[in-house]
Amino acid sequence: MAKRSNLLGLAVLGVIVQRPMHRYEIATTIREQGKDDDMAVKWGSLYTVVAGLERSGFVEAVGVDRDGARPERVTYRITAAGVREMMGWTRDLLGGTTSSRQEFSAGLSMIACLPPEEVLGILRERVARLETGVPERRAALAGYTEHVPRLFLVEDEYDIALREAELAWLRSLVAEIESGRFPGIDEWRHRQAVLSEDAPFPSES
Repeated sequence: MAKRSNLLGLAVLGVIVQRPMHRYEIATTIREQGKDDDMAVKWGSLYTVVAGLERSGFVEAVGVDRDGARPERVTYRITAAGVREMMGWTRDLLGGTTSSRQEFSAGLSMIACLPPEEVLGILRERVARLETGVPERRAALAGYTEHVPRLFLVEDEYDIALREAELAWLRSLVAEIESGRFPGIDEWRHRQAVLSEDAPFPSES
């Protein structure tokens, strides 16, 4: 498995799964879909990241074209191994107990690659952790205020407020998916069925 240190790799897999692309198309699609905001993309590493994905067997070259005097452009497509890596990476970002907010946000931007029912399970676990963690942090803060001026605790208040807002939002999202009211959930299930069957991807030996 390749080292998952650069979220640009996940962004590449997330757009190239839609259709084969060359590097310029990959970069353009990432920008158009806003994944560069979700994943704090470092554009200078795009060539290195694509090359690393190819070495790991997650993408493969399927053609080369040239437009006039421009350099040749290699077109890549995702492999079945790449689909599994994309799904596993997304699971880790969504379900990781130590994931940062940026990493969790990156995982959310990729939920279309996982079944709605699996996403529900992961989100329910996060809700449960927050339901336990928020009261614990509030209790800890209350203990600090007995001997620490509030001036030095406002960052803790801010952290708790963010966690409470996230908890409320997650509860709403979970309810939408559970009830089937989430917009486009049927298309989401259809996309997942295609990925699960590995239909667009070459068979492995």
